Amino acid sequence: MIKLSFSVPEPASPWRRTWEAAVQGDPAAIPEIDLRYKCFAVNVELVVNGVEIISKRRFVTLVDLALSLCAVSERISRGEDASFGFTESEDVIAVRRVGEMVSISSSKRQEQATTPSDELLSELSGFIQAAYSKLVGEIPRLAENPVIQRIEMGAGA
Repeated sequence: MIKLSFSVPEPASPWRRTWEAAVQGDPAAIPEIDLRYKCFAVNVELVVNGVEIISKRRFVTLVDLALSLCAVSERISRGEDASFGFTESEDVIAVRRVGEMVSISSSKRQEQATTPSDELLSELSGFIQAAYSKLVGEIPRLAENPVIQRIEMGAGA
């Protein structure tokens, strides 16, 4: 079983400002670097068969993570290995194909987990779609941003 989820910071959290800053200008024109590294911080969690790969206490930017997971999904779909990291940390999450299964591990933890690749792909797709829906639900004009449109396309992969 895979749990891959995110939650938006509470209104009183200083991290919530990363969401509020995005509505100061034209959301359709926010540059990729700002979307990936300055806007939309969320808590994220990845647990695979009881093994915590990413702690739910970790804050990351949703756009950067969603785009990274789009790339992971594409590579795993092609039968390749994949990995993704976080700008603010040295942690790298490795996803390696082992037949019809994938092994998932963090460079910061000793444990690793194995799950069917189709289950991981389904969970990635759901996460990417949820990310897109949350972003455009909060700020509808983001749907016009080319970077956010890449997330929408990745959700269908």
